[in-house]
Amino acid sequence: MKDGANGNFLENENSTHFGYKFIETSEKKMLVSKVFDSVADQYDLMNDLMSLGLHRLWKKFLISKANIRPGMKILDIAGGTGDLARMFIDKHIKNVEIWLTDINIDMLNVGYDRLINSGYILPIVACDAESLPFASSYFDRISVSFGLRNMTNKMQAMSEMRRVLKPGGKLLILEFSQIIEPLRFLYDYYSFKFLPWLGNKITGDGDSYRYLVESIRMHPKQDVLAQMMIDSGFRKVKFSNLNAGIVALHEGIKID
Repeated sequence: MKDGANGNFLENENSTHFGYKFIETSEKKMLVSKVFDSVADQYDLMNDLMSLGLHRLWKKFLISKANIRPGMKILDIAGGTGDLARMFIDKHIKNVEIWLTDINIDMLNVGYDRLINSGYILPIVACDAESLPFASSYFDRISVSFGLRNMTNKMQAMSEMRRVLKPGGKLLILEFSQIIEPLRFLYDYYSFKFLPWLGNKITGDGDSYRYLVESIRMHPKQDVLAQMMIDSGFRKVKFSNLNAGIVALHEGIKID
C-alpha cells in the first residue's frame, strides 16, 4: 500500500479510506451517501463558492475535449444535480442522447427538479458506477465530473465504464488532483481552514466539507490515475492539468 495523503492509492479488498479515516470497504458507500444527503440542496452553490466559479470553466473544458458528434450517446456518471448534463445539452442539443446517473437519490432528485424546471427531459438512473445497468458497448462518451474519488473500488468502476463504452469511445474524468508544490501550503490552508468554515455557514455541515477536502488529498495523483486507467484497459491515456493541478482532466480510449 502507498501513502494516500501524498496522492497515491491506499486500499485493499477489506479496507478503504473515508477522508483520512480507514474503514471497512463495506462501509464507504453508506458514509459517502450520508455526506451527499446532507449537502445535496446546496451542492451547486457550494461548488461555485469553493471554486470561485471555476468549476464551470473546468466542465466546459471537458465538453470541448469530448468531441461530441450528432447521434452520439453520452453517459454522465456521478452527475448528481445535473449541471454537466445541462451543459452537454446546451452545447449539443440536437441528435444526442444523454443519460444522467448517480448513486445518491437526493442528489438526483435535486437534478431532476432543476432539469424539469428548465425544460430539459432526459433519462435519469440511480445506479452504482461499479455495477452499471447498461448493455456492453452502448455509449460513445462517458463523463465523470468530481465523482471518481468517492467511489469505493475505482478500478472496478473504470472497468465497468470501459465495458459500456463502444470501441473507439472515450472516457473523460474531471477530478481534483495534486497542485504544484510551491502553491501547496496556501492551498492546504484554504482547503482545511476556509472551506469547512464556509460549508458550515451555508449548509450547517462543516464535517461533510472536511471529508470532501480530505478525499481530494487521498485521491490518486495524476500519473497514478493515468496508470490505473491503463490497467483498466484504456489506451491513449493522457491528462491535462488545470489551474496549476488543482484539477486534472484524464482521457482514455476503448480500443476494442
